[in-house]
Amino acid sequence: MQSAYDPEKRKLLSVLSHSSVFFASLFFFIGVPLGILLISEDPIVKENAKEVLNFHFNIWIYEAIIAILVFSFIGIPLAWLLTPFFFLFHWVTPILAILKSLNTPDEPYRYPFIFRFL
Repeated sequence: MQSAYDPEKRKLLSVLSHSSVFFASLFFFIGVPLGILLISEDPIVKENAKEVLNFHFNIWIYEAIIAILVFSFIGIPLAWLLTPFFFLFHWVTPILAILKSLNTPDEPYRYPFIFRFL
């Protein structure tokens, strides 16, 4: 399928959105995909930016659940079981999203196991 949008720009903006997960500054990791969502006219880039924002919201929810479990006496063993899976999910899926954006830029990446708010 031939796209009317620049494939290199699409790759760059999609990868930039997905890689924002790895930056610690709140403004940067929310601001980059939000800015890309608002500025870009490319529908695939917009879809990737929305997906990254949804991923961030889900990460915050999962972190809150694990924190509540840690601070509750009964939930401590469950938190110990869930934490390694959470960290794998938090770090591996954005890497997979970056690789997919580089290899098939004409398809948006859909993160698994998240609720979509946007």
